[in-house]
Amino acid sequence: MIAELLQKAINGKRITPEEGLLLLEKADILSLGEAANKVCNKLHPESYRTFNIDRNINYTNICAAVCDFCAFYRKSSDVDAYVLPREEIYKKIEETIALGGDQTLLQGGLHPTLKLDWYEDLLRDLKTRYPKFNLHAFSPPEIWHFHKLNKLPLKEVLQRLKDAGLGSLPGGGGEILADRVRKLLTKNKCMTQEWLEVHRVWHSLGGKSTCTMMFGHVETLAERIEHLEKLRQLQDETGGFTAFICWTFQPENTEMAHISPTGGFEYLRTQALARIYLDNIPNIQSSWVTQGGKIGQLALQFGANDMGSLMIEENVVSSAGTVYHLSLDEIQNSIRELGYLPKQRNVFYQLI
Repeated sequence: MIAELLQKAINGKRITPEEGLLLLEKADILSLGEAANKVCNKLHPESYRTFNIDRNINYTNICAAVCDFCAFYRKSSDVDAYVLPREEIYKKIEETIALGGDQTLLQGGLHPTLKLDWYEDLLRDLKTRYPKFNLHAFSPPEIWHFHKLNKLPLKEVLQRLKDAGLGSLPGGGGEILADRVRKLLTKNKCMTQEWLEVHRVWHSLGGKSTCTMMFGHVETLAERIEHLEKLRQLQDETGGFTAFICWTFQPENTEMAHISPTGGFEYLRTQALARIYLDNIPNIQSSWVTQGGKIGQLALQFGANDMGSLMIEENVVSSAGTVYHLSLDEIQNSIRELGYLPKQRNVFYQLI
């Protein structure tokens, strides 16, 4: 039965949620990885694998939400709470451009007082100064927070941000798209349908975005499949997702530090299943940031076609105690060692 299901996926036929759960529960890791690799090679028969150069700029760590899995957020009254001065953001972008980068992932917490015009002004300023630099900015929970705080329609919020210079939308804050899990993990943060609606509306405006999953905490295997199914359904509807990225929960320094961290075995199994299941999302990114370089490289044989970002700066995962660094040479060599040419791309997966 398992072999038949894997062959079904290799043949390009969609597997059901029940079949996906069976594979996640019963398929051995090598068979799952081999099938995911074949599916990936059908989608990406080219002789190269990609990477990008960007930087995570967290413009604030002040957040009105309370997420038990997060070691990064602060309340306004905390001594180490901050909103980055504009000059510091300029400096970070200029350093990124100097290293060959073409975008920033610009994210913060759910700041309780900054209004929409503050974000519009920030985007316009950055786009005027760096017109060719993509602003991959504001996770769905942030966008939903802007919508609620400003008492404006979601479509108007997104249109105004797009007009101000928002180039693409990241998939952060997805965690697991099952409300049972979200209610256990977080307070004052968007629920499943709200997260999906942000992407739906953004796609309706012609925008592109990425989607994510953070797993290995309180979710069941069935809820991982539920998450993937919701992404697949939305992609059927809009076609706006360019890539899927999954990573494992990092418990250190969080309120959930008692949970044992999920390792590379479960990461590779889940990513491989995601490549098989998400038949309508073209790209899968490796997550070496949480798994390290060797597992990140191995992920390219478990369904991923992209090594992700050089990630000049990363603050959220590292706040939880996980710190892996790869140089540009190490990323390129990881790709070469598998027999592929390394090629730089942008967030839309256009080669640079």
